[in-house]
Amino acid sequence: ELFSELGETPVISELGELSVYAAPGLDIYLGDIFALTSPLLGVVDAIYDRAALVALPAEMREHYTQHLIQMTDAAPQLLVNYDYQQSAMPGPPFAISDDELNRHYAQRYTLEPLHCESVPGGLKGQCPAQEKVWLLTP
Repeated sequence: ELFSELGETPVISELGELSVYAAPGLDIYLGDIFALTSPLLGVVDAIYDRAALVALPAEMREHYTQHLIQMTDAAPQLLVNYDYQQSAMPGPPFAISDDELNRHYAQRYTLEPLHCESVPGGLKGQCPAQEKVWLLTP
């Protein structure tokens, strides 16, 4: 769908356990992110995390964030998260507090909050939540 919106037809190839959809200036890897390594990925200019971290249960987040930092050499990130009372809704999306973001990223990044707004009607209509946008700069 993204390639169609861009007016591009991707070249699709297999790379180990992953599928790669490529067009000029854009490569999308489909598969288990933990199968993706720095040598396979190459140089990364930036990361956009729209729904990855909030989709993971607490016990997977540290492994995910450290893997992302390592394989991208701490590339700058634009990250979107939700913050709400986790007991009000089981997730996903899971609540990620400012403190948790700092625990995962503050050793390698400066975290700058760019935007925060209440989710209209609450998250999935179940509980009040804040949607937050962050810039993570090495």
